[in-house]
Amino acid sequence: MRGDRSYAPATANVQVGQQVRWHNDDSVAHTATQNGGGFDTGNISPGATSAPITFGAPGRLNYHCAVHPSMVGEVRVKQ
Repeated sequence: MRGDRSYAPATANVQVGQQVRWHNDDSVAHTATQNGGGFDTGNISPGATSAPITFGAPGRLNYHCAVHPSMVGEVRVKQ
């Protein structure tokens, strides 16, 4: 998460089984919350890093910030 209330990169490419952590470089709290349920980092305070999320199956997972719903991103999980 960058200081301009966006995810960087907005689209992340990862492999099945890979762990991802979100780091908050902004001055306010954010989340990474999968659309429709699934993963949710919970609030990530400024300067903090989320607990790891492990992606176990291929697919395209869209997510947003529950605090700022206009912040959106995508994780593309590949085999």
